Amino acid sequence: MECQPTGGGVEIQVNGAARQVPAGQTVLGLLRDLQIEPSRVAVEMDCRIVKRTEWDALELRPGAAIEIVQFVGGG
Repeated sequence: MECQPTGGGVEIQVNGAARQVPAGQTVLGLLRDLQIEPSRVAVEMDCRIVKRTEWDALELRPGAAIEIVQFVGGG
């Protein structure tokens, strides 16, 4: 992922890559911006698993380290 500057944004790390997000961006908003299907991922912020029930209210802080793990099926 590459850094995408936006006015009034904050810098975070997403899976080890720097990224600018709008101030007030939530975990769910980040997933939508990244075009990631929320039902198929787990999210960790600053070494803590974030519960799905928190995604729409939890705002990303400057410097937050986000890890997004996608589940894939196969057989």
